[in-house]
Amino acid sequence: MLKCDVLNMQNQKVEQVDLPETLFGTEVKDHLFWEVVRSQMASRRRGTASTKERAEVAYSSKKLYRQKGTGRARAGSRRSPVRVGGGTIFGPHPRDYSYRVPKKVRRAAVKSALSMKFAEGKLLVVDELKMPEIKTRVFAEFMTTLGVISGLFVIDGQDDVLEKSARNIPKAKVLRVEGLNVYDMLRYEHLVLTKAALAKIEGALGQ
Repeated sequence: MLKCDVLNMQNQKVEQVDLPETLFGTEVKDHLFWEVVRSQMASRRRGTASTKERAEVAYSSKKLYRQKGTGRARAGSRRSPVRVGGGTIFGPHPRDYSYRVPKKVRRAAVKSALSMKFAEGKLLVVDELKMPEIKTRVFAEFMTTLGVISGLFVIDGQDDVLEKSARNIPKAKVLRVEGLNVYDMLRYEHLVLTKAALAKIEGALGQ
């Protein structure tokens, strides 16, 4: 078992916890990060881009001028893609870009990200994260106390006070443990877990 210090909000060590090697001591596999993050970003695409083909352009289908005798190239319709304002050939249409990678791959990628943060010394465990009122300044001071400039803070459940206190800090994000994902873990330098969130992660991913 791996050991990790548990800190309080004043950055003081209060105890130690055991971390399972199956979650925090596995081999870091970069290719899993690529696969899972690519899937996450594809799922976020709106896919609403749309163009009109020649059948959808609002022009008359009347022949512009007679076929022969004008000295000009023959033309059938203003809707032709070769004319200004005509339809688009093979243009984009609304579509769903999302796709899913296998569950086993997603779980392995999360374990790799957790192991990487622990190996780099960027994993912090705190006994609790509680604030009496919504104060961005107080949360920023807490980050400074921990020595965290860019951090993902994972909590075990809904906490509107904490989430609203952090939402105006560009390099901080408070995330509920159910939403833990590879993209956010890679996006922020430090990963800060509450002790309760750590227990839920261990229960969800298994030892």
